[in-house]
Amino acid sequence: MAKQPIFSGAGVAIVTPFDADNRINYPVFQKLIDWQIAQGTDAIIVCGTTGESPTLTHVEHSELIRQCVQYVGGRVPVIAGTGSNDTAFGLKLSNEAERDGVDGLLMVTPYYNKTSQQGLVDHFTYLADRVSTPIILYNVPSRTGLNIQPATYQALSAHKNINAAKEANGDVSSLAQTAALCGDELVLYSGNDDQIVPFMSLGAAGVISVLSNVVPKTAHDIAAAALAGDYKTAAALQLGNLDLCTDLFADVNPVPVKEALNLMGWGVGDCRLPLTKIGDGAREKLLRALKNHQLI
Repeated sequence: MAKQPIFSGAGVAIVTPFDADNRINYPVFQKLIDWQIAQGTDAIIVCGTTGESPTLTHVEHSELIRQCVQYVGGRVPVIAGTGSNDTAFGLKLSNEAERDGVDGLLMVTPYYNKTSQQGLVDHFTYLADRVSTPIILYNVPSRTGLNIQPATYQALSAHKNINAAKEANGDVSSLAQTAALCGDELVLYSGNDDQIVPFMSLGAAGVISVLSNVVPKTAHDIAAAALAGDYKTAAALQLGNLDLCTDLFADVNPVPVKEALNLMGWGVGDCRLPLTKIGDGAREKLLRALKNHQLI
């Protein structure tokens, strides 16, 4: 039986706002959620890379997911980042998120200690055997030093609880191989905003997006046009926002996107160390892009 997407379109990899004392700013977080949903965002992805999950404590991580699910209140699907390079801890995070009612679990590949391709199969199978919520595998080799191979995706796609993959390795040829091998047994999402249209032309259901943090309607519209088969419109929108897609990564994510939101008046605060203030050159690029799109 073909696996159905947890969501189709553009899901926002939402930032985690902090106050002046570096604590999670829940009032701002709620305002961001309301704005995202009003602008057409198709899903909220909480506690991902863009949400600074590596510097959230276990208590903060769990509480942020719980409050997100509660505040969204079923308006759109909520997907929680629960991956870890410690399989047992990843299961603990996942089980907690399940109890809080998330619609999906986003699980990054192990990082630093990494593993082999067989280790990936064993790691994700262990987790999938012990959850009932659909899993989205997250492949981002630039951060983890580990790449999921198409044949590994094929092996994992046989598991009923492994629903999808967020592919951020930047390799469209590899994506095509994965799509050919897995067919409708694995839903695919672009993990890069500058590749939404090419990925969706190969069958991806949408994007898990950083761009959506600043222009949620635009990201939604790109994906919606592609879902409707109108690739001319989707491509025009994609190319028309290529400067934003690029300059939101002019420094380490999520440094630029938080800077952008602060410039737009959202008051999301700084990133936690070791992430630091945006560099001058990156800030100049970001300012140009934001002004070009009349966001400031």
